[in-house]
Amino acid sequence: MIAVANRIPVNPELAGAFEERFLNRPGQVEQQPGFVATHLLRPTEPGQPYTVLTYWESREAFEAWRNSPDFKEGHKGGHTLPEGTVTGRNVLEIWDVFSRTGQVL
Repeated sequence: MIAVANRIPVNPELAGAFEERFLNRPGQVEQQPGFVATHLLRPTEPGQPYTVLTYWESREAFEAWRNSPDFKEGHKGGHTLPEGTVTGRNVLEIWDVFSRTGQVL
């Protein structure tokens, strides 16, 4: 299993628009082979980015999603956000999950 974090810097004044866009996204990721779970993490301190955290059965499953037409379709809606919502480049981090307790919610 892998965990993927997409850290996205968001203007705090436009955070509501960002959250609304996420909640109303097309949702194709949930239908992808190897997808396990997704979470949107809201920052608790000023200056921290939002983090979209996903879990996948394998790196191959994640890469298949990232290279799919569904991925392109699901990510083309960034233009629907008000200008200045995202304040910088996102940072993608990928980890192997080597130990786990409990369940991925």
